[in-house]
Amino acid sequence: MNKSLLIVAHIPSPNTMMLRNAVVKGAENPDIEGVDLVVRTPFEASPEDVLTADGIILGTTENLGYMSGALKDFFDRIYYPCLEVKQGLPYGVYIRAGHDGTGTKRAVESIVTGLRWKPVQGEALICRGEYQDEFKSQCEELGMLMAAGLEAGIF
Repeated sequence: MNKSLLIVAHIPSPNTMMLRNAVVKGAENPDIEGVDLVVRTPFEASPEDVLTADGIILGTTENLGYMSGALKDFFDRIYYPCLEVKQGLPYGVYIRAGHDGTGTKRAVESIVTGLRWKPVQGEALICRGEYQDEFKSQCEELGMLMAAGLEAGIF
């Protein structure tokens, strides 16, 4: 049976769309089989999407030193329906930050800690400052890491 990887990403700009697409590209690496992708914006994603996921990647912008309102809305809607059922869900996160991204990282980590999800990265990926093409390769690596880990049963 295939594993399910849910990607929930806020994409308010062409640059953030490219980052989300890079995560998808990495997760769809042809060497990885047995992982089905579900890609949603935070407003589209539902508790059912999380309940059926074997792993999740969250993408957000830094908004006034916090996560996007869209991602916060997602958390508000899925928190209690998923709290007891999805403990240990492996997750990854990337942040598109115009400044330093630390407030955004702290906010996301606070909520996923409450959900008792398990991070697959040492640190959140923060794409900081002016947009750089290397952000795409970093996001692609995150998608590939998560999908490969799910396929191998590591996560």
